Amino acid sequence: MEALIRVRGLSKRFGQGCARCADATGPEHDTNLCPHCGAVMACHDVSFDLFRNEALGVVGESGSGKSTLVRLLHFEWEAGGGDINLHRSAAEILPEIFPDNADYSVNLLSLSHFQKRRIRSTLMGIVYQNPQLGLRMQISSGGNIAERLLGAGWRHIGRMRRRSAELLERTEIPVTRMDEPPCHFSGGMQQRVQIAKSLSNNPLILFLDEVTTGLDLSVQARVLDLIRNLRNEFNLSMLVVSHDLGVISLLCQRTMVMKSGRVVEAGLTDQILQDPQHRYTQLLVASQL
Repeated sequence: MEALIRVRGLSKRFGQGCARCADATGPEHDTNLCPHCGAVMACHDVSFDLFRNEALGVVGESGSGKSTLVRLLHFEWEAGGGDINLHRSAAEILPEIFPDNADYSVNLLSLSHFQKRRIRSTLMGIVYQNPQLGLRMQISSGGNIAERLLGAGWRHIGRMRRRSAELLERTEIPVTRMDEPPCHFSGGMQQRVQIAKSLSNNPLILFLDEVTTGLDLSVQARVLDLIRNLRNEFNLSMLVVSHDLGVISLLCQRTMVMKSGRVVEAGLTDQILQDPQHRYTQLLVASQL
């Protein structure tokens, strides 16, 4: 089976950097801060495949690089190096990024800002840990969804309103509250509005960045159950970032473990959690038993 998205050698450094950054940082040094120049190696040489209708988990402590990885893939930050390629199954939507007779697209990182925005608005959705990053809190919930639909090329107001109502209903937001702004909602409802907004353009890939952090346990369970059902309904490929191994276990078939900007272990989620091989993964699993 071919990967929907293929990532190779993705890297991001904050700061001017020096020739010794890569060798002086990483899990073996227990830091991503270069002692020679003070640059931060937020991600270094990260490679993975994400398959259609698969949920891939990314776990690690704060500062491990997992959220940076999401922002690089979502084109919010410029990568310092690497390749991101889409499989030809996306050709119907964006045929212009595929060379003739090629199975994979050109490196998406080499495209213009306009082309990246088009890919993001057409193929991707994202749900942030902090709803204020993903929603305009003073605009109605329906208006938040309509804003994303406009970016995806929708223009008919009536159709956008019907689509917004449909998505809010699917994410368990009463349609009667469609004209209320998210600032009037609870944290769990705000996350569900974010999910509805992220699904409005029928994305192929959905990024979830610590979506249950700060929510009550009962609310977490409802949000996770909703995400799992929506993945099957929309045939989504998902990258799930979390420090909570329970979330990863519930949602993800495969998992990557990150520390100090590097991937230290990757494999089937059950294997990672039941028989971790890397010392850091063992400590991570033991800490949540």
